[in-house]
Amino acid sequence: MKKFQSLENFSNKSSLSLIKKPSVEIKERVRYSETDRMGLAHNKNYLEWFEIGRTEFCRHQNIPYSEIEARGYYLVVVEAYCKYRKPLGYDDEFNIKVILDQLTPKKAVFKYELLKDSKIIASGYTVHIVTNSKTEVCSLPADIIEKIKAIKP
Repeated sequence: MKKFQSLENFSNKSSLSLIKKPSVEIKERVRYSETDRMGLAHNKNYLEWFEIGRTEFCRHQNIPYSEIEARGYYLVVVEAYCKYRKPLGYDDEFNIKVILDQLTPKKAVFKYELLKDSKIIASGYTVHIVTNSKTEVCSLPADIIEKIKAIKP
């Protein structure tokens, strides 16, 4: 896994591009089952690839989703957005870039880019609230927040 150091390539450029935030980049490939009749990746897969990236982000931060859930906390998606720019086809290799944009005890925002040959294929974000097993909004403990926020080499 490669680390993505800045927001420079994210489509919503702002002063945030100067702030170093936790991030990760992973390689992925379009599987045959992810394509439509035209041989292109179906649009539903883009949000799944965002989830794959987010899951790997947490693993990279040494706090896998499974550990967060085992401790009784859930990061529930309350908003998701994807801007499709170019199609991906069967067997195309691409990168998923994930960056933690915001984190409070009760909310997390992740930004994503899917890139092929350094060109943006899609970009987006997800907003999550923290709940317990009864789906009541609650706060993440400080140790989980620190692991998620840590800047890794």
